[in-house]
This record gives sequence, structure tokens and C-alpha cells, in this order.
Amino acid sequence: MLTRLVNRAKKMTSLSRCKRIAIWSLLAGLLWLIVLGTIIWRYGAQNHATKSDCIIVLGAAVQGATPSPVFAERILHAIKLYQVGFAPKIVFTGGYGELQKFSEGGVGYSVASQQGIPVADIFFEERSRTTQQNLAEAASLMEKNGLKSAIIVSDPLHMKRAMMMAGDLGFEASSSPTPTTRYRSFRTKFAFVVREIYFFHHYVITGN
Repeated sequence: MLTRLVNRAKKMTSLSRCKRIAIWSLLAGLLWLIVLGTIIWRYGAQNHATKSDCIIVLGAAVQGATPSPVFAERILHAIKLYQVGFAPKIVFTGGYGELQKFSEGGVGYSVASQQGIPVADIFFEERSRTTQQNLAEAASLMEKNGLKSAIIVSDPLHMKRAMMMAGDLGFEASSSPTPTTRYRSFRTKFAFVVREIYFFHHYVITGN
């Protein structure tokens, strides 16, 4: 009888310990997500642009030959940076979306040239489909054209992950988030942060 009671007590103690470990692990995980989300939010609120050799515009969706509102914001911000002298070249990135006849990079090139940017100052690629691929293809164009440094342009909450990827690719980069964004409400911004937290971990684990 006594042995049975002792064994039961040990079992309850073990279960209690496992429960405490599970609770503390859950709390630690939640704390990490909050900290990471805060870092992403705050980083995107600051413009770190410095004079560079080029401006890299990360791709976003297009609607036929027209940039989506999100992509249009990025294109126009890059043009403004070019016009005030932050960099003498612009690099547009992004391949073909599903059922699209025009690439993101090509649409960016077209809009910039229509806005008066000399075509000799515009580069674009049409193969990438992800942020990491955007930057890898841009890095290749930079190397081919003797460009050493870049300002990366994207939406504010996208900047932290993009800069981490640029660092891993080994080129000098600064960030310049779009001063206006289609993600204005708290709900849309929160959804973007959640998405970025997921893709942050995806990149750390897979490299893509």
C-alpha cells in the first residue's frame, strides 16, 4: 500500500513537472514571437538610406502591364530616391506571376522609363519569384555592372527580413521603406507582421 502511494506521488510529481515545462516553453515561445514582431515593426518604421550605387526595388504583384498598388508605391519611392541623388541606378526585380504576360521587373522598368528615368540607369530581371530570389538576382546584376552597394526598397514590415537576406548574400545594403503603404489599418499591419514572422523562421530554417 505504501509503495503504491509513493509511486503514485512520484507519477504526479513527474506529470506536474512536465506540465510546468510545457507552460514555460509556451510562454517563452510567445515572448519570442512578441519580441520578433516588435523588432520587425520598429525596424520598418525607420529610413536607413545612405548614398549607394543603386536602388533595388523588391518585386510585388502586377495587374497586366500595370503595377499593383503595393508595387506602385515601391516604384515611385525608388524614383524619388533616384531623383534626389541617393543612387544613380535602379534595379527592378520580380518574374512572372501566374497567368501574367508581364514580369514584375519589366513593369517596374516600364513605369520608371515613362517617369523620365534614363533607360541606361535602369536594370531589371525577370526570373525571381521570392524575396530571396529577388535579392540574389539583383546581386548578380550588381556584380555584372560593377555596383557595390544598394538601397533596398520595399514595404516597411518587409524590410527586416530583406536586410537579413542581403547581408547573407554579402553585399553592402541600407533600407528605405516606402513612406506610404497600402497596409494602413492595424488589422492589415498585424496580418503582415504575422506573415513576416512566419517567413523569417522559414528563411532561417530553409535558406529560402
